[in-house]
Amino acid sequence: MARWRDIKKGKIDSSSSETKEEFIYGLCTSPLHRIKAFITDMFLIMMPIMYITTYIIMDGKDSFQGSEMARWITMIVYGAITVAFWVKKGQTPGFKAYDLILIDDKTQKTLPVIKATLRYFLFLVSAVSILGFLIPFFRKDKKTFQDLVMQTSVIRIEEDTNK
Repeated sequence: MARWRDIKKGKIDSSSSETKEEFIYGLCTSPLHRIKAFITDMFLIMMPIMYITTYIIMDGKDSFQGSEMARWITMIVYGAITVAFWVKKGQTPGFKAYDLILIDDKTQKTLPVIKATLRYFLFLVSAVSILGFLIPFFRKDKKTFQDLVMQTSVIRIEEDTNK
């Protein structure tokens, strides 16, 4: 990345490709980075949804725990927000915190809405089964069940510091 002083003195053209940020796409991420990103997403996205549902919409903890519908609604709202992040930026807040991005294997771009929605539902299926949780620990490419089925990858973005 070009330094401001060099651009100001005219040594480097401000519209040149040298001044733009470039990223190196790394290999698929380790399961531990993904778990940390998931925990971050739980605190930043799911907890506010559950708080609003429990204390503003419902009468409190007891009525929330007694309502199966409230739990399903919070899961659906969390899924809709997560899918929106995947479609728009390819990153949830947790992914962004750990420099991860979700891309389509074929296009190398963010996912379309249908593919992102199906990936979220496959994530739920994978989360319920122990096999779905353990798959990335035994694969060389570290892909999860939902990544394998939907042909997506979660990769780590590293800034190019060699320039």
